Amino acid sequence: MKRKNICAIIMVLILVLIVTVTGPALAATGTPTTGAVPNGTAPGVTQATIEQNPGAARKAAAEVPAATMETTAEAAVLMDAATGKVLWSKEQDKELPMASVTKIMTMLLACEALDQGKISLKDRVTVSENAWSMGGSQIYLEPGEEMGMEDMLISVAVGSANDASVAVAEHIAGSEEAFVEMMNNRAKELGCRHTRFANPTGLPAENHYTSAHDMAIILRQALTYPQFTKISSIYRYDIRGGDFVLWNTNKLLKWYEGVDAGKTGWTNEAKYCLAATAKRDGLRLISVVLGTPEPRSHFRETIKIFNYGFARYEAVHFAQRGERIKIVNVSKGTIDQVGVIAGADIAMAVPRGQKQNYKGKALLPEEIIAPLNKGQKVGEFVLLEGEKEVQRVPLLAQNQVGRASVFRQMHKALDQVF
Repeated sequence: MKRKNICAIIMVLILVLIVTVTGPALAATGTPTTGAVPNGTAPGVTQATIEQNPGAARKAAAEVPAATMETTAEAAVLMDAATGKVLWSKEQDKELPMASVTKIMTMLLACEALDQGKISLKDRVTVSENAWSMGGSQIYLEPGEEMGMEDMLISVAVGSANDASVAVAEHIAGSEEAFVEMMNNRAKELGCRHTRFANPTGLPAENHYTSAHDMAIILRQALTYPQFTKISSIYRYDIRGGDFVLWNTNKLLKWYEGVDAGKTGWTNEAKYCLAATAKRDGLRLISVVLGTPEPRSHFRETIKIFNYGFARYEAVHFAQRGERIKIVNVSKGTIDQVGVIAGADIAMAVPRGQKQNYKGKALLPEEIIAPLNKGQKVGEFVLLEGEKEVQRVPLLAQNQVGRASVFRQMHKALDQVF
């Protein structure tokens, strides 16, 4: 009887030892409860979490290191449009063909020419044989045909028309070659170190390339012109009296909340490319993807990048472009005060939950001496992170103020005395 009890005790001890040793090992080989971290999704964040508590999902996503987001694009950038700061990137300086994304620079130069009064939207643009000969996307312009500049630019922005791009280029610069020189000079002025243009269309050509970072810089500059956003946000447009319908190649205008400008591109060499911008809750982001592999992949990857950016960042927002900041006294003017407005959006992307660390102040003289032109720079708005300056935005005169006559100045001086 004692022998049987001893054997039973030994068996129990052996079973306990087996469970103790193998239990953790068996648990380690089981299915993890949260899984791996896929493409910028925080551990434990499921679709149910996103639907039930989107705020918590955004917070969790914001805690994921930037390196966890992946993209099939050969190169990509996520940029804060307000400051130009890169928030995430992959091979941002890699020199790659960009297909019709090229046309962002074409449209930028057109918008600058419009702003400077060198051309007008009412101009009649005459089509050359060179413009007519362009292949790829086109609106089938004929040599000698005339079309209004506004329709031409919309055809470039919405329909990605190569023939219209060359016609616009020739109208602005006199020849395609001269316009290409303008494109390259402007790229250098903007600080683009990995960009060279060979044409205004993006059709395959030797030494025609950009980088994701450079194209984000170019798009950011284009966004300073309301005309650019206006034409590139059009989804459908009829030309030639409705006989020809243009559909925007940038489908994110319909597919993604906040997208309001950008340009797609595709060639065999460049693959699928897209430079786009989206704005939500005062935060404007820029995404550029170059060389995504298959149809619609440039949309998919851009959505992924925007989702990542809006989950991790929010806007510190002080004023929109054109919003009045202050009223300043005017000396020797026909009026005594003038409004001061923001020359650009005064905002920037900051990590979620850190808005309290940022403040701003307007640097303006107590009095401005007339005359003043409308839009003349009169001061600056400085954005600070703690005591560190992170951004400066020009402050502009809201109205024109003429210089007062000597009689009026004397009358005003007497009023002050008496």
